[in-house]
Amino acid sequence: MKLLNKPFIWAICYSLILICFTSYVILDVFVIPRAYVIVSDDTSSIADQSDSSANITTAANVTATSYQDDNISITITEYRKYDTSIYVADIYLSSIDYLKTAFANDTFGRNITQKTSTIVAENDAILAINGDFYGAQTKGYVIRNGVIYRSTVADSTNEDLVIYEDGSFEIITEGTISADELLSNGAKQVLSFGPGLIDDGEITVTSDAKVDKELTSNPRTAIGMIDDLHYVMIVSDGRTTESTGLSLYQLADFMQSLGVTNGYNLDGGGSSTMYFNGEIVNNPTTTGQTITERSVSDIIYIG
Repeated sequence: MKLLNKPFIWAICYSLILICFTSYVILDVFVIPRAYVIVSDDTSSIADQSDSSANITTAANVTATSYQDDNISITITEYRKYDTSIYVADIYLSSIDYLKTAFANDTFGRNITQKTSTIVAENDAILAINGDFYGAQTKGYVIRNGVIYRSTVADSTNEDLVIYEDGSFEIITEGTISADELLSNGAKQVLSFGPGLIDDGEITVTSDAKVDKELTSNPRTAIGMIDDLHYVMIVSDGRTTESTGLSLYQLADFMQSLGVTNGYNLDGGGSSTMYFNGEIVNNPTTTGQTITERSVSDIIYIG
């Protein structure tokens, strides 16, 4: 029996090591959960630190498509446009403290995910949409409920949504301002996905704009401000025979028709999910073959 020569053995060993290393890197990025910060009661929400009397409300008036109490008013409307079903939550708040965010498992980290409906149940949310899926990235600002969790720049041109303590929205470019500066300026939430869709009432994306290599039409999730403490959360269906989905420009055009002054695109595709009053409102799908929620790393919610 002829023995393998040493160079050939070393080549085999090197190939095996390379395969193992590559497999580990892929698993580390996409599969292995890594918890960095467990959200405590001290950092979970600025609203929790405010005067408890602000949270006292009379009994809510709730229907299948609306919610009304002393501090929160929500109306859900389904639209049909661009051969797609679009779901809009029209929201009025007495205070920005009722617009919050939450992490899956109350934990900031990598590959830590739960379904939107599960995160909702753990945070007693009335209304929620998926967030920016920060956990799929290793960079990009993450400020949630007044706490900086990540301050590394994703890209010098990356557009983030800033929600300030006074309830105003602003779309900023990460390369022009630091996370610390944003916090000092009163940032309560910073979401890093994008792009920005509407700024000061004007559409800021072109008709052929895409998110990385996404298809032109997709399920979409977006949030926008109409006026002081008046917001919309929007989710569209897509990738099915019933709904083709929206391009970024179509989403921006639709938001502008609602009177949105500042609008921002969030994680879409299979992540796009709207929850209201104990039910999933839209038809979330990744492939178009089955209607089911994708697990995500975070939500934006009213509660």
